Amino acid sequence: MRCIIIDDEPLAIDVIESYCKALGGIEVVHTFTNALEAMDFINNNALDLVFSDIEMPNISGIDMVKALEGKVPYFIFTTAYPQYALEGFDLNAADYLVKPIPFPRFIKAVNRVKEMIKLSDLQSNYNLSSAGVVTSESSKADNFIFVKSEYENIKLEVTSITYVQGLKDYLKIHTENSKPVLTLMNFKDMQSKLPEKTFIRVHRSYVVNVNKIASVQKNRILIAGERIPIGESYKGLVYDRLDI
Repeated sequence: MRCIIIDDEPLAIDVIESYCKALGGIEVVHTFTNALEAMDFINNNALDLVFSDIEMPNISGIDMVKALEGKVPYFIFTTAYPQYALEGFDLNAADYLVKPIPFPRFIKAVNRVKEMIKLSDLQSNYNLSSAGVVTSESSKADNFIFVKSEYENIKLEVTSITYVQGLKDYLKIHTENSKPVLTLMNFKDMQSKLPEKTFIRVHRSYVVNVNKIASVQKNRILIAGERIPIGESYKGLVYDRLDI
């Protein structure tokens, strides 16, 4: 796993670099004390992971991520300021480590990224293997699903679903022809009901119907008049699927 480290404190870089060496399987290809220099490197090199401080001169780690274009590697934010955690997770960062960083917590964060990469590779392999091949999913005759809402099972036409939004323990299914449907399900169960080539996860809180996408902006998808965020950890999959 190829990574870089960005922090304006050389001692903090040394700590993370030593953790990477101790854990193994992580190649630190470069370190930066300046986020602006790091942006150019990220845009021009293949990376799996970026460890980035948040509070830095000139541009913060969060603003740096917002400014990146195209396929972005996974990010683990590191900082001494816990109040930035919420904003970091809004960018769908893989994890957020508060300094001083305990080694066990570092291992947990890296393992999370490894799992995300594994899932991304599985999805990519599926897309390649399914091209031009009739699978059991693509051969289904049904173009509808049933979801339980309150005391009834509601039939929904798959082609009418624009996107699915996560709301704590519920999912809110948005459709073209009727009001949204609330159902007590999780995304894993919902995605198992939907055609995988048509519905993709673009954020930890959103699954969208690619056929309903009107346009794609830097970190947003316009669909049915709504702006849906693209999570940083999903951006690579989304861009690959949409071929942009």
